[in-house]
Amino acid sequence: MKKPESPPSLAKLKGNTILLFSGETLDKLSLIEKEYPYWSDFKYKVKAIPKRPQALWYRVKTIRNGSAKYFRISNSPLFKFKYNITASTQKLLHEFDLNFGGSLIRGSGIAEEDKDRYLMNSIMEESIASSQIEGAVTTREAAKDMLRKERKPRNKSEQMIFNNYVTIKRILELKDKPLTIEMLLDIHKMMTKDTLEDIANEGRFRTNNEVVVEDAITHETVYSPPDYKYVDEVIPALCAFANSNNDDEFIHPVVRASVLHFLIGYIHPFVDGNGRTARAIFYWYLLSKDYWLVEYMSISRIIKKSPSQYAAAYLHSELDENDVTYFINYQLKALDQAYKELKEFLERKNREKKELLVLVKTIDVNNRQQQLIQSFINDANKTMTVKEVSVIFAISNQTANTDLMGLAKKGFLSYKKIGKTLTFFKSDKFDFKVGRVGKKKK
Repeated sequence: MKKPESPPSLAKLKGNTILLFSGETLDKLSLIEKEYPYWSDFKYKVKAIPKRPQALWYRVKTIRNGSAKYFRISNSPLFKFKYNITASTQKLLHEFDLNFGGSLIRGSGIAEEDKDRYLMNSIMEESIASSQIEGAVTTREAAKDMLRKERKPRNKSEQMIFNNYVTIKRILELKDKPLTIEMLLDIHKMMTKDTLEDIANEGRFRTNNEVVVEDAITHETVYSPPDYKYVDEVIPALCAFANSNNDDEFIHPVVRASVLHFLIGYIHPFVDGNGRTARAIFYWYLLSKDYWLVEYMSISRIIKKSPSQYAAAYLHSELDENDVTYFINYQLKALDQAYKELKEFLERKNREKKELLVLVKTIDVNNRQQQLIQSFINDANKTMTVKEVSVIFAISNQTANTDLMGLAKKGFLSYKKIGKTLTFFKSDKFDFKVGRVGKKKK
């Protein structure tokens, strides 16, 4: 993306601004400030106010700085940060607290055996989207096919997705561990395996200042990370920030997770893979604080829909005196959208399950077999292997084979050997049997 216009310097504005405003002007400013706009948006939003935008900006910034919370991870001014908690942020945090550790899945009527399948699906979705944000070129369908069949990656894009998949599953195992330098390096190594130009950079901090963030079209440098010499100093401080027990000053877990995400992108400690690693740490932190529902959500799917806004959130925070509020606000909105998509997904799956229960009530099939029948109803050309079913449902190959063979014996599926792999597909009787069952339910 193009580098945003930097806000005017407050030091230069001081003394050249009008500090007295009418009540009407202050009311208008208050409404605009609810959105916490960056300078480039702010100056357009205040066009209807008969005052210089710079004077109004000075007023708003003075208020923001007065209410901000400050923190630092180094004595260098480069690593002094601040943020504000707006009313909309407080509302979202409250909703997250109610729902992310609540009973959406536990009390939703979803069978216990479905949870593993939904978890595998969410890990796949996050792995694919997070990699695509960083340049992986493949379709969601092709990527899922690779992961389900556990096929070896054929190119860099598939390797990125596979690495992400393996790393996120590892993150679930590490959620009760404190963040250490070694853990951060291990996560990066898993995330970047066989995808970097120099294999020596896997799981290693950068050792020069050649890494910059460029506009994809113009190749303009939009962000230059702090000198690499700071990395060894600030990474231990970042780990300490992640492991803080909030004794000194409480920071809401979702806010702290968002700040950690931002800091890794800001420090840019690695030659490549910073974004993927940052998003993995974001998940790790929320899971470590018992926000278990995050396991079933893909925030990268939301980010992928608005990559320019994601990049702008980083740059706005950096250009406006390290005010991380812009990034926190973006992250919370993305998390909220991911939560809404999860609810819609679960509601749809519940409807399908209820319809299918009626459809197959006269057939002796288990819950997984019901879902397999539904998947063949949804996709006329679908094929399945034992390995795919094993991955999707997190069951053994033997159990997967029993489920598929059971459906074949009942006439729903046929199968043939393709190479050394047994492949299952809809039988010639499938539509008749599904229709017959549908008639019986009446």
